[in-house]
Amino acid sequence: MKKNLGMLALIMAFWFTISFITNILGPLIPDIIHNFNLSDLAMAGFIPTSFFLAYAIMSIPAGLLIDRFGEKPVLFCGFLMPFIGTILFACMHTYPMLLASSFIIGLGMAMLQTVLNPLQRTVGGEENYAFIAELAQFMFGIASFLSPLAYTYLIRELDPATYTAGKSLILDLLADMTPQDMPWVSLYWVFTLLLLVMLIAVGVSHFPKIELKEDEKSGSKDSYLALFKQKYVWLFFLGIFCYVSTEQGTSIFMSTFLEQYHGVNQTEGAQAVSYFWGLMTAGCLVGMILLKLIDSKRLLQVSGVLTIVLLLAALFGSKDVSLIAFPAIGFSISMMYSIVFSLALNSASQHHGSFAGILCSAIVGGAGGPMIVSTLADATSLRTGMLSILLFVGYITFIGFWARPLINNKTISLKELLKK
Repeated sequence: MKKNLGMLALIMAFWFTISFITNILGPLIPDIIHNFNLSDLAMAGFIPTSFFLAYAIMSIPAGLLIDRFGEKPVLFCGFLMPFIGTILFACMHTYPMLLASSFIIGLGMAMLQTVLNPLQRTVGGEENYAFIAELAQFMFGIASFLSPLAYTYLIRELDPATYTAGKSLILDLLADMTPQDMPWVSLYWVFTLLLLVMLIAVGVSHFPKIELKEDEKSGSKDSYLALFKQKYVWLFFLGIFCYVSTEQGTSIFMSTFLEQYHGVNQTEGAQAVSYFWGLMTAGCLVGMILLKLIDSKRLLQVSGVLTIVLLLAALFGSKDVSLIAFPAIGFSISMMYSIVFSLALNSASQHHGSFAGILCSAIVGGAGGPMIVSTLADATSLRTGMLSILLFVGYITFIGFWARPLINNKTISLKELLKK
């Protein structure tokens, strides 16, 4: 693994870039509504919908492209598409272009995630795969934490009321290229520059050929047909759908809720989103320990109940309570995805690769969840719309009671863990 440290560092930079760009939508929603004079939340909800819809559409074709053309062309196209998407909106600041930009970015991100998972296994070696996967998740979380902070910095520095020319060459360039009444658009120029660096890095790098393991291959049409006949496949698909709906429904509308109900300004709302992703990262690290000590189904039950309590506190509590409870949801849901995914795969005796592909396509919940929340919010109120997240969390919690995996996660006592 030591000889591949440079390549592993590059892969971690790839994960950082993906997360830095994809998890900024929440803080931008109030700006999008204001600058484009959107009449309802559903129109704002179309932005994450277009992104995650593209994600779901491209996931399976991306695997076929890797088989046909190899890793490097898919990686390059995976960064090229969001590069095109970000630069288009950075130059043309209209709502339809923002929708198109989100869709194009989603297509590219799906390609990147499809190739990066097996690539990091090949580069780091199978014996280090679990550690590298967790490291990638950590980088993903750090970028999600930093992205809203970058937004608040640019909003503050480029605000016409406070901006001072000559203070910084970079800020001066961004101010020249960004509309005065839309300082958040400057973030898309930052994305463009970051993606350009990644494109150059991919262009000059040599990547090892990926040999997909059996559980990473898509499988035959017959394997999909066999799985579609199994009730548990659809139940776990719905579980992943509900998780992504919970994660995105909370992070995307959190800032807007705080603004509408508690008068929280944009920068403070963005900080809350940043803490949400930061606590999710911390939760992943804590979860690694807890999964060694406690059965995963019990953990899913506890985290589900805790999330329901936190969500109710965030929606009905005071401003101070909401500012604590919303970010804390990031911590409470941090283990849900990995637990539901592992319970699903451990419930199948064969066709794991095809089953994993079906589960990954459930990421379309990132489109469905926000659309459900925003549609209900327009018909009633944002608080009522966000209460629908309780249904998603309730179903995930329910999985912890009915799941019957063929293999349970191995646990040890706290004393044994401390000895290790």
